[in-house]
Formats: sequence, C-alpha cells, structure tokens
Amino acid sequence: MPEKQRDMSGVLFKNDKKEKDNQPDYKGRITVDGEERWLAAWVKEAKSGSKFMSLAVTPMDPPEDEDPPDEEDTPSENGEDDGLPF
Repeated sequence: MPEKQRDMSGVLFKNDKKEKDNQPDYKGRITVDGEERWLAAWVKEAKSGSKFMSLAVTPMDPPEDEDPPDEEDTPSENGEDDGLPF
C-alpha cells in the first residue's frame, strides 16, 4: 500500500504519454490542506532564453484516470493576466 503523501507536498513524473504540445511535460499529485489535487508542469523558455516551469493545480473531481488540464488552462509564460494578487 502506498504511503499517504504529506500535506503541502507533491510529486511530478515525466509525462511519457504526451501526444500534443499543450499536454503537460510532467504530471503528478499534490496535497494541499489535506486535499489531493492534480499537479501539471510545462517546461517553457522565457524571452531571455532561461528555462522555467509553468505549473497548474486542479481539483481531483474527475475520475483518477483522467489527465490534468491542457496548457490552455494554465498561466501564461509572461505572467500577465494570471489573476494573482501580486
């Protein structure tokens, strides 16, 4: 039986089943406030040339065999209009 994940932590695994560019490069799970959620990451390149990861956390309401959202639902690489207060 797998160990329960600690709160405020998560795991990412390389997405070997990626078929489209908008699918995450890495996916996994994260536990926040005792609730498990999907975690997805895309490797991107900034205008300056440095690489970074864009992340998305989504509820686990859909069945577990369903993949996390596609990239259209994730923050933009320039950080504009991401809805964050800072």
